Amino acid sequence: MTPLLRLTALWLFCLWLPLAQAELPHFSAEDIFQLEHASDVQISPDGQHIVYVRNSNNIKQDNTLQRLWLVDTSTGQQWPLLDGEYQQRQPRWSPDSNRIAFISDSSGSTQIHVHWLQQRRTSRISNLEQSPSQLSWSPDGQHLAFLMDVAAEPSDFARSVYRPTPPKGAEWAEQPTIIERTYYQQDGRGLLTSSYAQIFVLPADGGTARQLTSGDYMHRGPLSWTPDNLSLVFSGNRSADWEYHPRQSDLYQVAVQSGEVKELLSGPGQHYHPTFSPDGLQLAFLHASAEPVAYRNSKLNVLDMRSKKVEPLLAELDRSVETPVWQDNNHLVFKYEDRGLSKVARVTLRNRMADLVADLSGANSGRPYLSGMFSLSDKGQLAYTRGSASRLADVAMWQHGQVRNLTALNDDLLAQRQLGEVHEFTYRSSLDDEEIHGWYITPPGFDASQKYPLILEIHGGPHLPYGPHFSAELQRYAAEGYVVFYNNYRGSISYGERFALLLQNKYSSPDDFADHMSGVDAMIAKGFIDENNLFIAGGSAGGIATAYAIGLTDRFNAAAATNPVINWVSKVLTADSYMGQIQNQFPGMPWDHHEHYWQRSPLSLVGNVTTPTLLFTGELDRRTPMAETEQFYQALKLRQVDTVMVRVPGAFHGVSNRPTRMIAKTEHALAWFARYRKE
Repeated sequence: MTPLLRLTALWLFCLWLPLAQAELPHFSAEDIFQLEHASDVQISPDGQHIVYVRNSNNIKQDNTLQRLWLVDTSTGQQWPLLDGEYQQRQPRWSPDSNRIAFISDSSGSTQIHVHWLQQRRTSRISNLEQSPSQLSWSPDGQHLAFLMDVAAEPSDFARSVYRPTPPKGAEWAEQPTIIERTYYQQDGRGLLTSSYAQIFVLPADGGTARQLTSGDYMHRGPLSWTPDNLSLVFSGNRSADWEYHPRQSDLYQVAVQSGEVKELLSGPGQHYHPTFSPDGLQLAFLHASAEPVAYRNSKLNVLDMRSKKVEPLLAELDRSVETPVWQDNNHLVFKYEDRGLSKVARVTLRNRMADLVADLSGANSGRPYLSGMFSLSDKGQLAYTRGSASRLADVAMWQHGQVRNLTALNDDLLAQRQLGEVHEFTYRSSLDDEEIHGWYITPPGFDASQKYPLILEIHGGPHLPYGPHFSAELQRYAAEGYVVFYNNYRGSISYGERFALLLQNKYSSPDDFADHMSGVDAMIAKGFIDENNLFIAGGSAGGIATAYAIGLTDRFNAAAATNPVINWVSKVLTADSYMGQIQNQFPGMPWDHHEHYWQRSPLSLVGNVTTPTLLFTGELDRRTPMAETEQFYQALKLRQVDTVMVRVPGAFHGVSNRPTRMIAKTEHALAWFARYRKE
């Protein structure tokens, strides 16, 4: 080819490239079925392999199939660990790097299985009555410890109730359910049976599980073996009234042979996530104060097992420390969240800290919440879930300062889609000039000289932060021509305790409302927002903020509030979160502070609402019960405000936890907004 022909070909290619990009389809509702992501990434102690959970949406079963895949860290080759279309989760490597314990329902019930890597054999090793959790190998590889619920003995009252025996063939009504526990319900599970998590051990080659703890107490993992294989350390609250103290837990040690339990470390607040140094001389753990406030940082501490002296680490770090792991006897690796990012850092016992990676991402494909996890090999290699604004979590490995992706789970789909572009910015709140961190997504084919409708989308929590992470729901909005604005308003974590506590006893309120509206004004000031086409949406705490906002302004054409709280008095006295929420987010009980509860309730402002409102809630929601949505719907109907209530059968608070439900959530909102979108 002559130089002239080569130049012509290059020129034609450069012309073709943007045209080809423009011709790529936008992200569609059906694309949600094709999404995959990595989770629970576990690197072997010798660093040669990574096992992870590959999560794939199943269009026929309308669920997410979890299967274990194995990656060779040298070659990057990967393959499924096992055949079969059944759920596989919580993989854990044995100390010799040859066995993987995991939990699966392949036999018709949820049991512990072990896969032998070299022998390429898998066996079920348990015969449990309930689902196990928190698997933990003993250092010698001979046993597995785990938690499992055990039913409590019936109370005196329950035993005293006379229940006649039905005659053969009779069809009597179901027996009444007796509720006596303080913590009697849980979103996602419904009414709880009277059972308590207990610690068990099981031979790694199979056999009978042996129960170590007992009693009607709270026992939590992770379970940390002492290096001599003789004991397990765990977090718990073994006081008689523990259900009334959700922010109190101590560290205990249970002997594997005798089952004797002794208190290892106690004091006010939560002591949790114990982990032994390789030599067994030091125990790292996390601590959060018992102060009755909405948020407090989790701090890293080290207990000297000989002197029993506790030394704090990273006392000056104004962030929460998560999931600490010993790299060796002098270094700990941990996760923390900072300004919308999830990071992994290392700290020495002399308090010298250095970030390793800052692009952890995770499993929540719906909205751009912070998430992600990591694991560490004995050689210091770091395996983690890595994502971005345009990709869900893949398997990545950090070694000697270098990062490489070992999977590309969504490139086959998302590389063929024209996605909205995520932009970062900050602005000042009109309330007090506080800096607010935000992002906006511009639609595919964005032209800054044009005007676009805006959706303000508010995160939940209210402390759970958003960040520059892939979001199927927000990409769907952008694909339909909207600019999507989201922020980390006051109260969001990853900005320090002071910022997180700016909403203490104030959400929802004019304070966070000011943060949102200042952001809308900042977006309009950019010059490409159509002021006549503003929309607002949010879920959970974001649904509350949405319902509250439309009682203070009529600037939005339409609103979509997902599982909102409408009346705080009824909410805290019917939801599963009442024990912790009343203590930590309100000045006192609702009968003593009724006016405070009422002023924070969107129902108190319903007389001002003129904005057409869509309400979207799971019928089994126990975190923000359906009665909350019904109160707002009926109040708006009484006022003849245009409104619609969408009830999702069988759904709990995680209302978009199945592919079709995520699609339903976004498509109902898009249809509602289109109805009020002005030309």
